[in-house]
Amino acid sequence: MRRKIPSTTALVSFEAAARHESFTKAAHELSITQGAICRQIASLEEFLSVELFRRSRRGVKLTEAGLSYSRRVAMQLDAVERDTLSVMGQQGANVIELAVVPTFGTQWLIPRLKDFQRQHPEVTVNLTNRTRPFLFADTEFDAAIYFGDADWSGTESHRLMGENPVPVCSPRLLGSRDHFSPQEIAELPLLQQTTRPYAWRQWFNAQHLNIPRDMTGPRYELFSMLSQAAMHDMGIALIPPFLIQRELDESQLVIASPEALSSSKAYYLMIPERKVESASLHAFRDWLIDQSNRYSPCN
Repeated sequence: MRRKIPSTTALVSFEAAARHESFTKAAHELSITQGAICRQIASLEEFLSVELFRRSRRGVKLTEAGLSYSRRVAMQLDAVERDTLSVMGQQGANVIELAVVPTFGTQWLIPRLKDFQRQHPEVTVNLTNRTRPFLFADTEFDAAIYFGDADWSGTESHRLMGENPVPVCSPRLLGSRDHFSPQEIAELPLLQQTTRPYAWRQWFNAQHLNIPRDMTGPRYELFSMLSQAAMHDMGIALIPPFLIQRELDESQLVIASPEALSSSKAYYLMIPERKVESASLHAFRDWLIDQSNRYSPCN
């Protein structure tokens, strides 16, 4: 069935005219005549059966429908342009599109990627943040790194490492102590991680404590947000040490208790079954597993 989509020329003309709210400026930008812009807008309005501009002697002004449509058209044209430039830039290139949970990507993976580039200069790895599983068939991703239980249909999983978060805080909050006792931690503001809502409860239970307020406190979506809050004396947070190694080395954060929270979940590299024979993904998989083993031999 034929798609009900206006001509690209009409959409480009409309987007430019809407952005400038001027047919004259749009014509100048696109290097065509004002009459051509008028005809393209008129044909688009006829196609939609919707008035996009109000015309007057003082010029043109977007209608409410025109304003709403222009925003959506602009977003879609931007996406098409990005995809086009991406394809043009990848001609002959060997590219891995990798979805990755944000803090793991920025704090652990990116600092090591130079080594992979050195070993495999022919392969480019592009990173995009994704926090939850998705359907590979609906995206352009070749693989994903995520935290969970490896229950992801249609994929091959490779365990990288566990989290094993520990309580951390600013050195000012810890003061002259070597560490806090679990009972002392229970009295401090508890910083919560949105995607790990039961983390503090599990940690206190492992210390044989039942703390009524273990799920109270401000919630942050990313570990990077948690670490910033902890560094600014807002409370104590449960964070995997490998995600805050620089902050620990620079004493911006300190380990408030040596008791780590163990979990059956871990970070996994997930490769869709249709991609498992890819030579570039084979190389990246082997390198990534080696890097995780070097960092945590008992992961």
